Amino acid sequence: MSELRRIPAHDHLWLMASLAEALASGPAVQPIASDETPSPEHVAEGCALVIHTSGSSGSPKFVAHSAESIRASAEATNAILGGPGQWIIALPTHLIAGVQMLTRSIIAGTDPLVVSGKFSPEKLVRLALQLEADRRYVSLVPVQLRAVIELAERDEEALRVLQRFDAMLVGGQAVSLEIRAAAHRLGLKLVRTYGMTETGGGVVYDGVEIGETEMRIRGGEIQLSGPSLALGYLDNDGLTAETFIEEDGVRWYRTGDAGSLLGGMLQVTGRLDRVLISGGVNVSLDRVEALVHEMPGWAESAALEERNDTWGAQVTIVAAPSHNADGGTADGDALRDGFEALAGAVKADLGPAATPRRLVVVDELPRLANGKNDYQRLAAMLQEPQRDGATGSDLPRAESKETK
Repeated sequence: MSELRRIPAHDHLWLMASLAEALASGPAVQPIASDETPSPEHVAEGCALVIHTSGSSGSPKFVAHSAESIRASAEATNAILGGPGQWIIALPTHLIAGVQMLTRSIIAGTDPLVVSGKFSPEKLVRLALQLEADRRYVSLVPVQLRAVIELAERDEEALRVLQRFDAMLVGGQAVSLEIRAAAHRLGLKLVRTYGMTETGGGVVYDGVEIGETEMRIRGGEIQLSGPSLALGYLDNDGLTAETFIEEDGVRWYRTGDAGSLLGGMLQVTGRLDRVLISGGVNVSLDRVEALVHEMPGWAESAALEERNDTWGAQVTIVAAPSHNADGGTADGDALRDGFEALAGAVKADLGPAATPRRLVVVDELPRLANGKNDYQRLAAMLQEPQRDGATGSDLPRAESKETK
């Protein structure tokens, strides 16, 4: 068994030095968010990195990577972006996205700059002014990108600094057309990434695989292969065998995401386990959520399932006040006033079964450290009595012509 070093993720110099040793056949590293972060009982031979995943809807796991898989992912990113450069780290370094920015910096021989404390676009701009390398990169999640765009819309000097980035990676969640259009209009070099801890971070950029990654669709599920795949899950051989499969000598990772390949480009439509049955009709909560996010003022929202005695299940929207990319705002009253129109738009696009039936307005959406909606906490919130900062609104259940 291999040795495992638990390194505080906030100590970036120590973590980067330990990661460099791990890449050179040294002891394996586990970045930890706090002393309470659990560790695996056993570390497999050849393991260089252990990431404890938080999970947005499933159980936490220990993902094990080899030095070769981490390096393969970093080198593929450096190549597709046009060469090594200097990174600003605005994501937690106990997660794979943060670790990979450290790895890319190690390979490039550059010193990354770190956004300390809570993220703000102003902090990002101040750090960007300190970048010294010819090529400059940053990786964000959509909620951070939205804040950056809001700053760029109102501050021309900040915009000029942001335009200097050679690439602004954004992943973790779908990026709305509104935000993508705003980034294009502002001249920001946006790159949408798709990947997860098990794939060593992003391995599909703007719908196309990078490096030696290959992708395929089986039974509606996105599956990925390539040298950046993890060794598997520590202390859970059963899950490893179920999730990492081998066919004709090729090892594939089953993502659990639904998607399709259109002209060779990947289209992700949502999680396979985020599908409800309403009146006998399958409804993808992720498709509903993506459509809602396209509507002005609804960027801070989530689609969830609630039980319905008549129809089996219904779509409920949990939303928080937000800013539009054009500078407008949507407060709680505006959300409640606009809910009927939103429900009608969803019905027109996705059908009666997908129509949201209830709105719960909260002060702020609960999120995981990687910026994704925390669906476990959101589901628990729906079971709680209405409280300060949370108010509801309902629509009657329209008859579905698709239901017999």
